[in-house]
Amino acid sequence: MRILHVVQGYTPAIGGTEWLIQRISEELVCRYGDEVTVFTTNCFNGEGFLNPSLPHMPAGWEDIHGVKVRRFPVRSRFSRLLRGPQWIAYRLGLPYEQHLRTWAQGPIVPGLREAVRDFPADVVAASSFPLLHMYAARQGASESGKPCVLHGAIHPQDGWGFQRPMIYRLVAQADAYIANTEFEAQYVVKRGADPARVTSIGVGVDPAPFMRIPSSEAKQRYGLDGYPVVGFIGQLAGHKGVDNLIEAMPLIWQVVPEARLLLAGARTQFVPRFEASIAQFPEGDRKKVKFVYNFKEEDKPGLFSALDVFAYPSGYESFGIAFIEAWSSGKPVIGCRRGAIPWVVDAGRDGLLVEYKNPAQLAEAILLLLENPGWAQAMGSAGRRKVLSRYTWEVVARGFRQVYEEVIRQQLSKV
Repeated sequence: MRILHVVQGYTPAIGGTEWLIQRISEELVCRYGDEVTVFTTNCFNGEGFLNPSLPHMPAGWEDIHGVKVRRFPVRSRFSRLLRGPQWIAYRLGLPYEQHLRTWAQGPIVPGLREAVRDFPADVVAASSFPLLHMYAARQGASESGKPCVLHGAIHPQDGWGFQRPMIYRLVAQADAYIANTEFEAQYVVKRGADPARVTSIGVGVDPAPFMRIPSSEAKQRYGLDGYPVVGFIGQLAGHKGVDNLIEAMPLIWQVVPEARLLLAGARTQFVPRFEASIAQFPEGDRKKVKFVYNFKEEDKPGLFSALDVFAYPSGYESFGIAFIEAWSSGKPVIGCRRGAIPWVVDAGRDGLLVEYKNPAQLAEAILLLLENPGWAQAMGSAGRRKVLSRYTWEVVARGFRQVYEEVIRQQLSKV
C-alpha cells in the first residue's frame, strides 16, 4: 500500500499529533511493508508558522526509519500579518472570519495542494484540524481521484480553534474520518459526518520502556529519592493546566510537606510565567520544585517512573497521550472532567477527574492518592492493563490501516 500522510510537523518537530503520525508511519513500514511518505513543514512547532525568525529545518527530502519525508517551507510572514485582522473580524462577526482565522494560524505551504495531487499514492491521510494544510490535502486528493482520510484531533472546548463550520463541511466530504475518542466521533457526527465513515481509534504507546525502570532508581536519577513526587510531563503550555498545578502545591504541602513537584517538557513561551509563579513561593517550597526542560524522548520513561501521581489538568485534549504513558509506568492519573478526557480516564478505576481550573479540587485529588498508596497503585495497574489491550502502537496502527484499506476498496469499487 502506498500511503501519503500530510501533517503539520514531523520528527524532530514537537507535538502529540506529530508523534502519533511518526509512530503510525514507522509501524506501517516495518510491520506491513507499506510505502509511507510524509508531506510536512520545516517548522519545529506551531510557533514557526507565524514567526519567520525562529529556527527552521531544511526544506526537501529525507529518509527517517524507512519513511520518506518531504519538508515544505512555510510563508510565516503572511500568517503573521493576519494575526491582528483575524481578531477584528472574529469579534465583529464579519463574513469569512473563520477563513481568516485559518489562514492566520497556517501553515501556509505554497505548492502543497499540487504536490498532493501529483503524488502517486493509494490513499491520502491528513492530520490535524484546525490547521490550513488539511484543506490543501483534501483538495489535492480530490483533484486526482485519490481517497482521503482525515484525522482531526478536535478539541471542542477550544471554541476559537474549532468552532468553524468549514471544518465540519470538510469532515463530511472526507472518505473516512478517524477520531481519537468516541466523544470526538459523536461530536463530528452531530455536525454532519456520516457515522458509517467515522471510526474511533485513539493513540498509542510502546509500553515496554516504561516498565523497565524501578521508581526508586528513577527518583534517585532526578534527586527525588525518598520523596512522594507529583508530576506533569508534557507540553508546558498555557492550556495544559500547569499553572493550576502550581497553585495547588501549597495546599498539598500543608498536609504532605515532603512532597515534590516535577515539571518536565520543552521550554515554551509560557515557561517564564510558570517560573515567576514558583519564584513567589517561600524559599523552602521553591526547593521542592524541579524543572526538566527539553528532555530526550528516551528520557521520558524515567521521568514517568519517578512519579507517584501524574497530574495532567489540561482543558483542551483530543485524547491526552500522556495519560497512557503514565499508565504504562503503572502510575495513577488525574485529568479534568472536560471534553474527551472522561472518555479516556475511567474515574475511580485508573485515575481521578477534577473540575478544570480548580486548584483546590486538584489538590484534594492529589492528596487522596498520596495518602492512599495502595489505591493509587491499583489504579496505575488498571491503567496499564488498558494500555496493553487497546493502546499499543501495534493495535493503533492496525486500526489506521484498516480504515485505509476500506477507503481504497470503496474507491476501486467505483471504477
